[in-house]
Amino acid sequence: MSKYTGIWPVAPTPFNDDGTLDLKGMKRVLDCLIDQGADGICILANFSEQFLISDAERETLARLSVEHISGRVPVIVTISHYATQIAVERAQFAKDLGADIVMMMPPYHGALLKGTPEQSFEQFAVVGEVGIPIMVQDAPLSGVDLPVPLLVRMAREIEAVKLFKIESPRAANKIRALIEQGGEAIEAPFDGEEAITLLADLDAGATGSMTSGMIVDQIKPVITKHHAGDVAGATEAYGRVAMAINHENRQCGWQSCKAAMVEGGVISSEFCRHPIPPLHPAIRSRLIELLRPLEPLVLRWGR
Repeated sequence: MSKYTGIWPVAPTPFNDDGTLDLKGMKRVLDCLIDQGADGICILANFSEQFLISDAERETLARLSVEHISGRVPVIVTISHYATQIAVERAQFAKDLGADIVMMMPPYHGALLKGTPEQSFEQFAVVGEVGIPIMVQDAPLSGVDLPVPLLVRMAREIEAVKLFKIESPRAANKIRALIEQGGEAIEAPFDGEEAITLLADLDAGATGSMTSGMIVDQIKPVITKHHAGDVAGATEAYGRVAMAINHENRQCGWQSCKAAMVEGGVISSEFCRHPIPPLHPAIRSRLIELLRPLEPLVLRWGR
């Protein structure tokens, strides 16, 4: 089993009601995730609203997070950028801070500027020279196709490429093919998308999952039971949380975690910067109704 296993949630970025960073709240978010049993934490990802954060704020959040976590769990810093030079600079900054891993999507900008397969390989190869493990994020948001042979080539030819977060359609099929074709070079295939396809992905060989930070303690047993060979127990555990995961994935996105953390006193505001609208009150209410019977730590952590 890979050393990269378990549940590695994405930390949300809390803001004050006036849109400024809530740095005290960020520390509470990280502590709450660790108390929920996170095996690692990812910051500055899409579910951290990285596309709504300035470069200066990225540095502030990265520094605060690595220092505050202080080795309690591994930290993944997201460094995606269309410009290879900037991705390299971000990787070096993360490494110098003491981060354990960087995560990056292939180069893209908007709907039309997309790296070719060779350009994607080249960017990952150059970032790999920084000397910090890389998680390849295969996400629909980039619009860049990362076929299995390309990912296998990355794993075999770029020493730093060790982890893969597969969020593409029919993720289980891709994870299975990746493992079959890449063998030992595929050290850590991860599941994503709030664990909406977690059971199938674990069946396919996923070693871990990168969910939101909403109900880490409730999803973790699915992974631990499955890895222990208790597939029936994992299936039962997943059935318990499936409705909440579905609501998060299909109705709320990253705002679900913020809503739950406000409800549980972890942070004081679920503000998201414009142009992101707030959750509809009915959608938010349904989310909390689905969470309460699960008794997740997030709803009582700060109370």
